[in-house]
Amino acid sequence: MDILNTLVLLANFVFVPAIAYGSQLALGALGVTLIYGILRFSNFAHGDTMAFGTMVTVLVTWLLQSWGVSLGPLPTALLALPFGIAVTAALVLWTDRVVYKFYRKQKAKPVILVIVSMGVMFVMNGLVRFIIGPDDQRFADGERFIIGARDFKKMTGLDEGLAIKTSQGLTVVTAVLVVAALFWFLNHTRTGKSMRAYSDNEDLALLSGINPERVVAVTWILVAALATVAGVLYGLDKSFKPFTYFQLLLPIFASAIVGGLGSPLGAIAGGFVIAFSEVTITYAWKKAAGYILPESLAPDGLLQLLAVDYKFAVSFVILVVVLLFKPTGLFKGKSV
Repeated sequence: MDILNTLVLLANFVFVPAIAYGSQLALGALGVTLIYGILRFSNFAHGDTMAFGTMVTVLVTWLLQSWGVSLGPLPTALLALPFGIAVTAALVLWTDRVVYKFYRKQKAKPVILVIVSMGVMFVMNGLVRFIIGPDDQRFADGERFIIGARDFKKMTGLDEGLAIKTSQGLTVVTAVLVVAALFWFLNHTRTGKSMRAYSDNEDLALLSGINPERVVAVTWILVAALATVAGVLYGLDKSFKPFTYFQLLLPIFASAIVGGLGSPLGAIAGGFVIAFSEVTITYAWKKAAGYILPESLAPDGLLQLLAVDYKFAVSFVILVVVLLFKPTGLFKGKSV
């Protein structure tokens, strides 16, 4: 019985949260990977692109809620999500035309584009804070839990209860559908194949008649969609606060680099590596150890390696280790 209680406890506080968080990081890292693989620079504005897309979705959600529109047990934000994607896509396409296109024509080095993206990041961050404010915003409605801890205890008779939030289940299902659609698009459509060819060899792709501006535009639209979906799922699961999305840039980049920057599969794997690392290192293992160990060996302390406030330090350490010992990542992406 103690083993079952331990498994439920770990599922409740480690496995389920890490899977949901890993799905959110994977979607964010896919956007970073697409920019790096096709446009050949690291986009530091990606976290704030997520924030902008989420902000638009939040505002449209509030509008729909004021009209009495809802999805019943599911968050109304799902109805607002297409509007968030569309507005974010328009913003990043405009930013590319006004800012990045100039540097592409100049054949600027990637480091120049990185610096430019940092400027875009600060502008977008300020814009989001100006429009919606710097405070936490909660926009989840509908049913809060798929299964509650109390109901689970009644069904199983265990001391520990398993609670799975609607936002966690929604995150995993949405992530699977989005990733499947993205891989199908890249592998089975003419535009997707053009993007892959452009990523592998730009000069050869241009000689083959591929339109580079079309490839760039489609890339930005896909990135806007991935960023908005990732941001909204994260906001539904936790809450929306612009500065948090700025901080998310570190674990997202760590996910992309750990998996192999430029490798979509690597971005997904890296997202889960970072998520499970953060959650397991910041989790207090005292209660789990109490179930497994004899009473005489029960620990007095929390058995917590790192406080939750320092969870982003885990991403930073993993990022440094990977850059030092395996800069191409787990899936051998392009060397950073």
